[in-house]
Amino acid sequence: QVHLVESGGGLVQPGGSLRLSCAASDRTSSMYVTGWFRQAPGKEREFVAAYRRNGGATSYADSVKGRCTITRDNTKNTVYLQMNSLKPEDTAVYYCAATARRLIITTMQRLGEYEDWGQGTQVTVAS
Repeated sequence: QVHLVESGGGLVQPGGSLRLSCAASDRTSSMYVTGWFRQAPGKEREFVAAYRRNGGATSYADSVKGRCTITRDNTKNTVYLQMNSLKPEDTAVYYCAATARRLIITTMQRLGEYEDWGQGTQVTVAS
């Protein structure tokens, strides 16, 4: 089991940027797919972005495509989510997740495929 700790959340104005970090207790190179999900109050947890180790393939939710970038630094055992042009509807608790499963692109968005989860970091977009 991999222990994941998110950081970097906070309050930002609409149009602003944040970079979330997810530090892993294990080598990120051993995690086949790492991803970010979010959950807004009263809503279900939803997929944001994912990174697959094999070839560095990425996947993004339509709602964040073009505004977010997921990267992974195996030397620091850390996964990042750079978020730009933030909107009030991006307000949520953001969770980092990881799995050793050999997911294909179409399954990287499935919440149930991930085995390890962090505790989350709050992102609030408001003026």
